[in-house]
Amino acid sequence: MRIDRPIGTWLLFWPCGWSIGMAAVPSCLPPLDLLTLFAVGAFIMRGAGCTINDMWDKDIDGKVARTKDRPLVSGALSQWDALVFLSGQLGLGLLVLLQLNWSSILLGASSLGLVVLYPLMKRITYWPQLILGMTFNWGALLGWSAVHGSCDWTVCLPLYTAGICWTIIYDTIYAHQDKVDDLRLGIKSTAIKFGEDTKTILSVFGGLMVGGLVLSGIQCGQTWPYYSAVSVVAAHLANQLLTLNINNPTDCGQKFLSNQRVGLILFLGIVLGNLLKEMPASDEAPVLDK
Repeated sequence: MRIDRPIGTWLLFWPCGWSIGMAAVPSCLPPLDLLTLFAVGAFIMRGAGCTINDMWDKDIDGKVARTKDRPLVSGALSQWDALVFLSGQLGLGLLVLLQLNWSSILLGASSLGLVVLYPLMKRITYWPQLILGMTFNWGALLGWSAVHGSCDWTVCLPLYTAGICWTIIYDTIYAHQDKVDDLRLGIKSTAIKFGEDTKTILSVFGGLMVGGLVLSGIQCGQTWPYYSAVSVVAAHLANQLLTLNINNPTDCGQKFLSNQRVGLILFLGIVLGNLLKEMPASDEAPVLDK
């Protein structure tokens, strides 16, 4: 489950938190019960994704220095052990999902295909980071649906797209740590696809991310703290890319971990921006469907 490395849980949770914050009643904090529920769900489903990944990649992991000591590779656990454990994880994930409205239950269940397929993508495409982005940012859709019972696509779609671009950025940086082993084993990634043009191409995705965040904010009437947070996020990403050394695994690892701050900065901007919105008249107040 990589409990000792919580960065994956945070990266899965933040798009959920953004969406819940965007959907909150103007002048109010986002619902704490939903934030807690999604945090638990992110912890469980990130762990399930790690289990699935290790089951698919058992033969590959033994040939990569960074992953050669994982429990399925070392023999500490069997594939059957992993399958039983995965069943328990998915069962707990389902219990969390069932606390939401029916629209959100169906929307959440529809992401399971992406969770299962993602580990296979690096065998067939140079764009596994795109599929990871689609998977990790599903919460940008699910959070809004959990609050309102359906998605406002004018807000959720640009937010989801921004999240996908963000994932491509941080996971391409992450993938540069393993590119030597990946090339030897025939594993594909955007790190290999972009090569020495990585910083230039990721700058384009950074621009698309910021554009998506701005559009999403406009569509839901966000205020100046949100756009200030987006500006800080843009500066943070620019600094990441300007100082990135794609041939230094340690630097790539540090840059990857710094993306936890990106998620937090944006979440705080969303919450503070929402607090400055005007409260709608009582006859116009949105009805929250939990």
